[in-house]
Amino acid sequence: MKTIKLLFGFALIATLFTSCYTDDVFIDNHNPQPSISLNQLLNSYELWYVDINQTIGYGQVPFLEIAFTISFRNGTLWANNNLVGIGSQGNGFGIPVGNYNAYGTILDVNHVIDGFNTFDVYQINTNTIELYDPYNDTSYFLKGYQRANFDYDLVFYDNIHYFLQEYEAWEKTYTSQTGNINDFDNENYLQFLAGGNDSEFRSSQDYGIVNPENIYWDYTGIYGVNNIPNNMYLKTLSLNYDYYGTEFFELRVINDALIRLYHNASGTTYEFAGRGYIQYMRNAEGKQTETPKLRKFKGERKENPRENSRLEK
Repeated sequence: MKTIKLLFGFALIATLFTSCYTDDVFIDNHNPQPSISLNQLLNSYELWYVDINQTIGYGQVPFLEIAFTISFRNGTLWANNNLVGIGSQGNGFGIPVGNYNAYGTILDVNHVIDGFNTFDVYQINTNTIELYDPYNDTSYFLKGYQRANFDYDLVFYDNIHYFLQEYEAWEKTYTSQTGNINDFDNENYLQFLAGGNDSEFRSSQDYGIVNPENIYWDYTGIYGVNNIPNNMYLKTLSLNYDYYGTEFFELRVINDALIRLYHNASGTTYEFAGRGYIQYMRNAEGKQTETPKLRKFKGERKENPRENSRLEK
């Protein structure tokens, strides 16, 4: 009887240790039968949304910090790093950013700029995977979607803060005839800066500047974008000028390069067009951008409970 119990115990332990992962295939936790390889898993969804607020650990993997989605396509890694053009750029995949190799439960990525990263991959459920970086003890969680059912608009409007940063400047192209005269009538350029505190803006009274780099910035301050209840497409924009008070607007996006600001205090409507598009990872000349955005967390990061995860396999 003891021998039978002992053998049963070894069998149970073996089952438990093989019910999650093997060297060659992924196992669904709810189905103990071998299912698919890591390559098949990565290719089972066209887009993997980087759920940045679920990240665990205090390290950073730069290409995951700036990406809204990544895709694994025949050894080439694609990413949607920008909100401008999201859903249309690269047929919805974004731009190619490197190469990858998947074997066993390991994903190796060779990024064009960031270089080499290796990850342990865990399947959390049918459409969620965890990429664990054992070198900085940080886990990123990715949710799988097909392009046909991915809500590009939701991602865009939930991250307008970053959309405003994707042009070197915004040039005023229209001022309504209605509305009271106010100080903001004199502002012709706005700039929303990435990096640093990630909420700094500058404004200028220059006029007719062709190259955004030649704009003289008269004022600086802190800006904020907030939601309006029950209206995903309408936001509020506050420009808190250093020493000069705050201007409040309703913000509406007309297209990928044009925004409309309604000035609450005066009743004036303005339109600003984006000048000098910044493609994150590479600019128009193919050079690395100098100030890549890192998406901020809505909640605090947590310590990662994973340690030496490869040793557990």
